[in-house]
Amino acid sequence: MLVGTAVGMVVGIASMRLVPVHIRPDAVVALVVGVPSAVGLLLILFSGRRWVTAVGAFVLALAPGWFGVLVAIRAVCGA
Repeated sequence: MLVGTAVGMVVGIASMRLVPVHIRPDAVVALVVGVPSAVGLLLILFSGRRWVTAVGAFVLALAPGWFGVLVAIRAVCGA
């Protein structure tokens, strides 16, 4: 899960640099927290193998890292 959080931070920074479109903050939070959380939980709940559970935990851990970077960027930019 630590690796998932770190990858989430890198993805958050990369998405802020690569996507210049301004999106509503509530939509971004829903996408950043909702999608990885739902996919990760579904993978964990319906996994039949150990590696699928590990992938589910990784995907589930992406959300807090990505969300933390977005919050930090918003705080630094003063928006």
